[in-house]
Amino acid sequence: MKALISTLALTSILVFSTATAAPITPKDTMNTYVNIAHASFADSLSTAKTLKVAIDEFVSNPTTETMQDAKDAWLAARIPYGQTEAFRFANPNVDDWEGQVNAWPLDEGLIDYVDSTYEHEDGNSLGEANIIAGKEKIDMALLRSFHEKGGSEANVATGYHAIEFLLWGQDLNKSKTDAGLRTFTDYAKGTDCTNGNCDRRGEYLTAATDLLVADLNDIVADWAPEKDNYRKTFLALEANEALRRMLFGLGSLSLGELAGQRINVALLAHSQEDEHSCFSDNTHVDIAENARGIQNIYTGTYKRVNGETFKGASLAELLALKNPELSKSLTAKLAISQSKAADVVKAAESGEYFDQQIAANNSTGNARVQSVIDALRLQTGDIEAASKAFGIPSLSADSSESTGG
Repeated sequence: MKALISTLALTSILVFSTATAAPITPKDTMNTYVNIAHASFADSLSTAKTLKVAIDEFVSNPTTETMQDAKDAWLAARIPYGQTEAFRFANPNVDDWEGQVNAWPLDEGLIDYVDSTYEHEDGNSLGEANIIAGKEKIDMALLRSFHEKGGSEANVATGYHAIEFLLWGQDLNKSKTDAGLRTFTDYAKGTDCTNGNCDRRGEYLTAATDLLVADLNDIVADWAPEKDNYRKTFLALEANEALRRMLFGLGSLSLGELAGQRINVALLAHSQEDEHSCFSDNTHVDIAENARGIQNIYTGTYKRVNGETFKGASLAELLALKNPELSKSLTAKLAISQSKAADVVKAAESGEYFDQQIAANNSTGNARVQSVIDALRLQTGDIEAASKAFGIPSLSADSSESTGG
């Protein structure tokens, strides 16, 4: 009897080992992809809900402390959201939706009062509209109606960066280490109110946050399992088309968007106005989390905000079946990009924020930022090579923005 049990146990182990040793397939990586999408957008939603709680408390009881709590919640919410951007260019549901939640840069005068030195985008007739000083009822519908109104992308009325502006105000660089210096009294009651319209400013901040939560609810539903939704559509794609989309998304964020639009444009112009999170001086985190999002998808790994780590079949493993050396090379280059982005973060955490690192008189900071661009360009080359290894002849990752070479 013992011999029979031992034989059965050994057989079970061998069967399990054989099953787990089977090479992964493109379908396996597609399942990992949609699971990471759902988890990262769900984390973005949960942190936005935490932000809503903090903002509701701040608006009802504006103090230095409640304002800081709201700012801290906004900063925390940007961490998981930044990682979702690797899904943007690959998936029309994300690309069409993204402008509602993450559009930038914005003409601040559309929303609120601005400094006398303020200049809006040329030709934007709403660049000084000041919705908060107006008479129309402020609610989610009004904000949606003003978003990109008149065909101007500078008319950003909704999303993370509208909320950021309402919490920090313009970054006027009163000192090198200061972000925007808006005070809680911009939301104070009665005679303590500064800069007028404090009640309406609170209404705008509340509506913008409610709208952010609603928009994130929509995108989470798109990726939820066992629903008739975009996730189901993606999983029904032919394997090569799914691989093409995944790699196109990674390459486009890596080169055209992150290396180009979000870093190099600002570096070439030495311009704070071209940095991503300019009001809060949080651009260094945006860069690092975007780079991490690319790495997440390639390695099939995502660390959730609760500390749990998801791991599934990865593009790295799939590529290793085709070209082991290329798989190792891309893994290494992604790690280098993370390291270079971490250098920018470390400098920012020491008080040299991104706007100072890109300043014209800061050769050391410029070189540090340039090293991130260079690393992203190199990893994009390997992403494009990976597509060819999978039999996808032309990836054509979006490189529409200058990356310096």
